[in-house]
Amino acid sequence: MTALITPADSALQLAPPRSRVEKRRPTWLSVPLRILLPALIVAGWWIGSASGALSPEVLAGPPKVWSAFTELLRNGQLVDFALASFIRAGLGVLLGVSAGLLLGLAAGLSGLGEELVDSTMQIVRAVPFLALVPLFIAWFGIDELYKVLLIAVATVAPMYAYTYLGVRNVDRKVVEAARGFGLTGPRLVLEVILPSALPGVLMALRVCLSISITGLIAAEQVGTSKGVGYLVTLAQEYNRTDYMVLCVVLYALLGLIFDGVVRLVERFAMPWRAQVAIR
Repeated sequence: MTALITPADSALQLAPPRSRVEKRRPTWLSVPLRILLPALIVAGWWIGSASGALSPEVLAGPPKVWSAFTELLRNGQLVDFALASFIRAGLGVLLGVSAGLLLGLAAGLSGLGEELVDSTMQIVRAVPFLALVPLFIAWFGIDELYKVLLIAVATVAPMYAYTYLGVRNVDRKVVEAARGFGLTGPRLVLEVILPSALPGVLMALRVCLSISITGLIAAEQVGTSKGVGYLVTLAQEYNRTDYMVLCVVLYALLGLIFDGVVRLVERFAMPWRAQVAIR
């Protein structure tokens, strides 16, 4: 016969629950871990250039890239070019993100809005924005308007998609409870729906900022006398691999700046996230 397990015996067999709160890694250890892999890549690049394994005609070494950086910094071109690219990317992202956010809210909140907007936005999302470069040049010329609009078109679809999904995934019970307290119309959207969809919106912003760099590279290849893309064009004409690598580094730094801005926004806009996230 199998022995019966009494409630007292089963209670003795239960293990006490372990705390799910993870200890945060100290800053003095977290920061070196974050820069470990980039440092190893730079070290391998430096060693390969110094040993002759990497030809300077193929990939300039860190000393030559640093010399190009100091040269452009002294004559003021580096600041002018970086600032011009930053302004173009910022204006394009602002325009595209604003349009995508409004369209995503309209499609997510209303069936009529979804019917009017969603099919068009899916077409925009499916068409590679790089294929629009010749058309945009024909329509808007090669001035700043073309560059800003190209970046805007590149970023509007991701913001729309993430905003739409974020709004559609808002808990209906939360919305009904808010309506029970008298929140309707714009107040309901701004105080309940949009904050609930904020994680998806901020993720969309991060994606849009990354895509904007690709759009910036494409936009600055034509009709530009200032900008990092113009520097890339000069480097190609004169076969200056040190300038080419420097431009890659500048684009990478621009991406890090954008990512850091989004992280700051997440920290201040969602302080509760640290208490409910899985890590």
